[in-house]
Parts: sequence; structure tokens; C-alpha cells
Amino acid sequence: MSKKIKLMELETLRKTFHGVKDYVLLEPIKVDAATDYNFRKNLRDKKIRAQLIKNTFARKVFNELGIQVDNCWSGPTLFCWGGLNIKELSKTVEDEVKAAQKDPKAPEKYKIKTAIADGESVSIEEAKVRPTREEAIGDIVMALLSAGANLAACLVGPGSQLASVLTTIEEKGPASASASQG
Repeated sequence: MSKKIKLMELETLRKTFHGVKDYVLLEPIKVDAATDYNFRKNLRDKKIRAQLIKNTFARKVFNELGIQVDNCWSGPTLFCWGGLNIKELSKTVEDEVKAAQKDPKAPEKYKIKTAIADGESVSIEEAKVRPTREEAIGDIVMALLSAGANLAACLVGPGSQLASVLTTIEEKGPASASASQG
């Protein structure tokens, strides 16, 4: 491969991966054309892209983007990215890997190397349970609002109890007075 073609390939990868922070890296093992086509088609239907990239190019582009990945640059690497978040991406890719493994003659077609969430390498199990951006914001808002709600309940509670006691006394007061007069 000439130097000019390598530079064009690197530039294309930089443009493709610009702004992408969530990936799942796979290693295809003895994948035939039909399996590969179905695997990629199912991912495309779910708005997930897959591309086999030379490891040296990927390592160079990832280093430029500040994404540190170790121990996954041996063997071929299939990059999967897209979807709404790392949780959806990792679950979808894992489901497709399991679907491709249904063939009893070749049970392992794809091996999951690692997942990359927000630029850091994580296990696929951690990526599947990592909260989405919306879930994290919701948890923060809930934590902030629950403290205020608890404080309001503490302030309003004794006042409402006192009002209830006064209402009960008021209701019993005239009835007790008329009973004692009779």
C-alpha cells in the first residue's frame, strides 16, 4: 500500500470516527460470506455500522482521538458503532453474535474483544448495564428533587398534624357542650 493511499485511509477513518465515543470491537473467526452479510445487514437495520479496519490504522486514529485501548490489537478487528448509546449498542451486537453462533458446526463465529464507552475500554457486561445519558440525568434530578421533597415534607408535616388536631378539637367542642347542657 502506497503512502498516499495510507494517508487517505487514515483521513477517512478520522472523519468517520470524529465524535464517536462508543464502540464494540469484535474478532471474526472463520466467518463465511453469508454469515458476514447477514450479521452486517442485521446491524445496519438497527442503525449500527460495522467495518473491518487494519489494527495499525485504528490504533493510530484512536490515539489521536484520545481513546486508549490495550490488549485487543491482535488478529482481525471488526469495529461496530452507532445506536443511541453504549447500552443499546452492546446489547444489539451481543445478540447478533449469539444469533451467528447458532450453527453447531462452527459455534464461535465472532469473539467480542472489548467495548469502548465514552472513550474508555470496558467489558461488554459493564457496557450493557452502564446508564445512558438520559438515565444518568434522571438519577441526578431525582436525587436533587428527593432531598427538597423530604425537606418540604418535614416542614409541612407538623403543621398539618397540628391542623388535624385543632379540627378534631373544634368538631368535638360544640358537640360536647350541647351534650353536657342536655
